[in-house]
This record gives sequence, structure tokens and C-alpha cells, in this order.
Amino acid sequence: MWLSNFTIVLPDEVVNNGSVRIEDGVIAEIRPEMVANAAIDGEGRLLMPGFIDLHGDMIEREIAPRPNAMMPIGFSIHELDKKLAAHGVTTAYAAVSFATESVYGHVRSLETTCAVIEGVSRFKDDLLIDHRVHARYEITNVGAAPALEKLLDAGHVDMVSLTDHTPGQGQYNDIQSYILSMAERRAISEEMAAEMVAKRIAMRDNPEIETRLRHIVDLSLRHKLSLASHDDDSAEKVAQMHEMGVTISEFPVTLPAAEEARRRGLWTLMGAPNALRGQSMSGNLSALDAARAGVLSVIAADYHPAAFVPGIFKIAEATNLPTAVAMATKNAARSAGLTDRGEIAIGQRADLVVVEAGDIHRIRATFRGGRFVYSDGTLHQPRAIAA
Repeated sequence: MWLSNFTIVLPDEVVNNGSVRIEDGVIAEIRPEMVANAAIDGEGRLLMPGFIDLHGDMIEREIAPRPNAMMPIGFSIHELDKKLAAHGVTTAYAAVSFATESVYGHVRSLETTCAVIEGVSRFKDDLLIDHRVHARYEITNVGAAPALEKLLDAGHVDMVSLTDHTPGQGQYNDIQSYILSMAERRAISEEMAAEMVAKRIAMRDNPEIETRLRHIVDLSLRHKLSLASHDDDSAEKVAQMHEMGVTISEFPVTLPAAEEARRRGLWTLMGAPNALRGQSMSGNLSALDAARAGVLSVIAADYHPAAFVPGIFKIAEATNLPTAVAMATKNAARSAGLTDRGEIAIGQRADLVVVEAGDIHRIRATFRGGRFVYSDGTLHQPRAIAA
């Protein structure tokens, strides 16, 4: 099958009016001109690799669209699958948390998190896109470690991140601001929020934390999974995580942390919504500033997959389009150990996204393995063109 007359975003250049041939779900040929008798005429639209989302929190909102309205997990996974395909995501790592103390504790309970992970494994062969699991291990939640270890040994987990949301460091460095935020989100008094925060801080003194952490790290590395740190706030924290075997620094809080991560050869991951908005929702490092400084290598959906395309174009203003696209595709794939996808190149999986640029950039179609998994109906058979 030929896709013709597309503006193709290749790893190092953009080719106008190009064509791509797909055979058996794989890219078989690329030409810098239009071809006759193509299956689809792109009419000059952009053709990009499918987005690879290493950190997507969206499953929680599908399961619990409101705090007291829990939906069936299988239903929620299938609904999210359709939405991600429409947003150009062809490989998605559901970032599920073992963090019962968080404000989202009702969907981050041990029971719900394990059920989601098992659900992704059970349904993945029937879904439109390639779904995987990114297990977020909150290091203070030592009681969750045995369950995570069983899931790792069962092969249900594809990536692990080490998270520490203890107030006073990382994302929540300003304790007073965190208390005020918790009081607002949970509709409780500042005094009650302060008591909860004090208990969270005290949990960090548990002597079991380091033992459990080391065991999770060793098990993840034994299974050859990518290991990420979360909310690194200093060069010292990055160094500590790197020495443990971490290869991805997720959402570095400060520029010095991101710079140290890149210096040590770690992949640095930030949110596409951050890039789109030009700022972190928590007042931390801007993804655009990180891109301008040359220390941003991967973007993820975080909490809003629709931000991928506009986020890419924002980053492209600070870099260039192939570099920005690679952050959502090739770099994301390679950081997760995936070598068969992420770029428009011969031999790569034909996971592709058709984008129409404009004041509002629109995704017109998504292919997984050369097969439509989403289309808004605007692509059509081509008019007669010269061979």
C-alpha cells in the first residue's frame, strides 16, 4: 500500500510531496516524490511516526471520572484506547501508581492498581493500539512492594519509575504551598491538611524503605525494564538515581537537575501539556526552557494526550520539527528499549499519524502496523497523478 503526497517528517529532515510504501505492517520504501495508484493521497498533510507515550495518567480519569463514580476497569481501558488512537498515540504506557496516600488515593489503592495492570495484560490483544504498563512505585508505600514484585515476575509490567512525593523535596519542595493545595483539593481545613502532611513526612523515616527500594530496582533490572526517577530536584538526586541504575529522569524539577541528567546520559522526560502551556502546572521547570537549553529529550502525555501535537509544534519553534517530533516518537521508543518503532524508516513498524497543520493542528488519521485505528474521514483515494 502506498501513501502518497505527504509532507513526511523523517528523522533528520522534512520531505515535501513524499510517499511511503507499507507491506505487512512495516515501512518498505520511502520516496521523495508522489507515486501513481497510491491507496491514499495526503494532499500535502504531515506524516509523522505514531506517538509513544511513556507516562499517561489518563486511565485514572476513565476509571473515576468523578470521585464517587467508579467505572468498570475493562470498560475504562477500552474507552481510553479509542481516545488515545484519536490523539495519535500508537504505543501507550499506562502510568499506574502504588500511592494510596495521594489525593487520588481512591484510584491508586493497591487493589485497583493491580486490577488495572492485570486488565491491560488481559485486554491488550483486543485493543486498537499497543498498551503497556508503567508502574509508579511510591517508595514510602512499602506495603505495595510485594504486590509489585509479583506483577514484575508475571511479566505484567513494562517500565518502573521510582517516585517520592514526600513533602519538602521534589515536586513539593514548598511545604506550606503543598498544605494549602491539599486543603483546597480535599476541601479540608489547613490544620487538617498540615496534620496529614506531617504524617506523610514521618513515613519517610521507615527503615524498610531502602531495602524494598533496592529489591524493586534489582528486580526491574533483572527483567531488563527501563527504570525512571521522578521529580529530580537537584544534581545530587540525579547522581543518586543514576548510580542505582535509572536511565530516565522524569519531570526534572529544576534546570540544574535536567542538565546533570543529560550530562550523565539519561533521557529527560517532561509533559507535552507543559510544552503547550509554556509552563509547569506546579511552577517547576518549563519544558520549553528545557528544550531551548538542549536538555529535553522525551515528551509524554502526562495528563492530556491531546497536547502532543500542539506541544510538538511549540517545541519546534525552539528547535526544529524533526527534533520535536523525535521527542514524542524515536527518543521515547529508544528510552523504553523499543527499536522497532518511532521513526519513518525502512524496516520500522508502520505506526503513523496524519496531521493537518493550522491555527489548530488536527489529527486526521492514525495507523498502527499500517492499519487504520482512527480516521476522521478526510483522507481519500488520490486523483490521477504522474508516476
